[in-house]
Amino acid sequence: GPNNTSRTSLASNTNEDTTTQKLSKEPPTYAQGPRSSINTNLEPKPQEIVEKQITLPPLYAQGPRSMSKDTTRRSTINMNPNSPEITVQGGSLKTWSFTSTATERVQVILKTEGRPLDADVELWAGPDNTPHKMRIYLENGTNRPFSAIMETPNCPSTIAVRNIGQLEFPLTGHIDAARGTDHLNPSEAEHGPPVVIQGGALRTFPFDPTVDSVEILLKTDGRPLNARIELLQGPNNNKQVMEVYTEDGLDRPLYTVVKTPGSGNVVRIVNTATVEFPMHAAVNAYEITPRVPFDEMQPVITGGGYAGPIDRKNFKFGH
Repeated sequence: GPNNTSRTSLASNTNEDTTTQKLSKEPPTYAQGPRSSINTNLEPKPQEIVEKQITLPPLYAQGPRSMSKDTTRRSTINMNPNSPEITVQGGSLKTWSFTSTATERVQVILKTEGRPLDADVELWAGPDNTPHKMRIYLENGTNRPFSAIMETPNCPSTIAVRNIGQLEFPLTGHIDAARGTDHLNPSEAEHGPPVVIQGGALRTFPFDPTVDSVEILLKTDGRPLNARIELLQGPNNNKQVMEVYTEDGLDRPLYTVVKTPGSGNVVRIVNTATVEFPMHAAVNAYEITPRVPFDEMQPVITGGGYAGPIDRKNFKFGH
């Protein structure tokens, strides 16, 4: 009768609802049939995106033109390289060629046997193309050798060293490929952000006598870089002078380590470009050696040793 018909329709509706629920509970892989085996719900969670961004390498994290602020890694210069020692006589020129494009940076070390050093260092990248060059003067090439890292990104390069001194002042050079794990940015967490030096301005950085060497990094936002770096020890007493030019201060920044023996050392950096070309400078202590206490450095007088501070009020000559 009609009651049976209504019961049959209710049962069919109930079966359809149950079938729909079962289909909705199936995994998304087979939601569109047995031929669909691609899980479309594979978008990473926001936490996973943050973790991937943190694990990116800090230098060149977003390409070679990026100014990444994550500079937690530090560069190192090997002062005892494995490359042979080449002597460059006064007035002569020597070249070191790197034909492999895998060489991304080159380490340059120049020194003498205690005599002054006056040289030009150039980076050649093709015919009549000098994207990076430096003029170097050292008062003593043994106490303060020149050491720097020059960038050679994605192109065969040649390092040319010309000794422009007299014949009596030879120099020795170590030119070697720097390892790719070295990085040119000092830690901002430890030393703070770099200092901006406008065109035509200068900045001075005094250092304590316990500092044996100083690391200097100069770079721009992609514009040319023209600068002069001076190491002063006393008024108008230049111990080391470097005049630097790079055509792109972002792809080819300058990283150098300057020895600072003794006391009264001041690093002065001058931006010799015009006001349209500012640069960023990071100058930090690289090697620190703790000194003995001041009392232990006092002289021994007549074999009696150091008797303590002088009483200037009761001091009399002849006693």
